Amino acid sequence: MAIKIETHRDVMRRTGKIMATAAGLTAVMSFAMGLLVFGSDFSAPITVGQMQLFGLLAGGSISVALSGAMSYRAGRLMLELAEMRRELAQISQTDQLTGLLNRRGFDAEAAAALDQAQDSGASAAVLMCDIDHFKSINDRYGHEIGDKVLVEIADVLRQFAIRHEALVARYGGEEFATVLTGLSHDEAALCAEEIRRDCAARTILDDETLLPVTISIGFTVKSRDLDLADLMRTADHALYIAKRSGRDRVEHARDAALISRLPASA
Repeated sequence: MAIKIETHRDVMRRTGKIMATAAGLTAVMSFAMGLLVFGSDFSAPITVGQMQLFGLLAGGSISVALSGAMSYRAGRLMLELAEMRRELAQISQTDQLTGLLNRRGFDAEAAAALDQAQDSGASAAVLMCDIDHFKSINDRYGHEIGDKVLVEIADVLRQFAIRHEALVARYGGEEFATVLTGLSHDEAALCAEEIRRDCAARTILDDETLLPVTISIGFTVKSRDLDLADLMRTADHALYIAKRSGRDRVEHARDAALISRLPASA
């Protein structure tokens, strides 16, 4: 059973265990080498040559065995440490409730996707999605139902990502973000509408109680100067217009810019 290393005493216990193992292995191998060189007659005379051969065999064998065992153990520890780092990195970039990327993970992967799109000359679309009236859902049904809504919407986005090779994330609270590359404005609009429609079709709560949940989406598409922060700000502005215009709708940033210039009563 492995010794957990949590205190200085654990370090000393582990060191003692390794030293005892090494001492036992040395004794066993020395005895075996002695039998091989000198035989089993303990009263037989020993020559200088036999002593030299014994020292050579015993020293070499024990050194190789111990160094190999320690190298193997060190390698296993390095492997475990690397796996632990990967797990911690994944945890730090994943939203624990929905299983999607969190904001930190999204920013890192989205930046890489935009760099690749920039190098290949492809366009990039950013969609910002926000669950409509989410605070009211929490207030009326409780946070447990609110969490279920988040999970259901996240599943819609996950399935969308699989179909379209998109990058999706829970960006914060009830906001979700999506990045797609190589799409035209019309294609991005169709993708946004697909997400909006699939979310509206989900049944939340149970078979007897239907809780209609809709989302608003703002998106933007650019073919050059693909800066993530700029794209997110533009898509977020379009999302704001979608919210102000009645929710459960998709707004393109190009159109949202025109709407935002209209009087508030328009």
